[in-house]
Amino acid sequence: MATNLELDDELIEAAKTLGCHKTKKAAVTAALEEYVRKRRLEKFLSMLGTVEFDDDWDYKELRRRDLKRIPNWSE
Repeated sequence: MATNLELDDELIEAAKTLGCHKTKKAAVTAALEEYVRKRRLEKFLSMLGTVEFDDDWDYKELRRRDLKRIPNWSE
C-alpha cells in the first residue's frame, strides 16, 4: 500500500542506523511492529490480576468426565 508521509529525516536516519536497516521502509515497518507488540503487551499486562483463579479446579477430572460421555465409535 503506497502511503505518503512527512517524517522527520533525522529520526528516520537514526532508526535506520540503530536498527541496522537498509531502507526507510524497513525502519518504519520495524518501528510499527515494535509499537504494535508493545501496545498488545500493555493491554495483556493490564488484565493481570483480573481473572479469578480456583486452586481446587481439576481439569483432568473434567477431561475424564467428558471422555466418558463420548460414544466409542470404533465398535
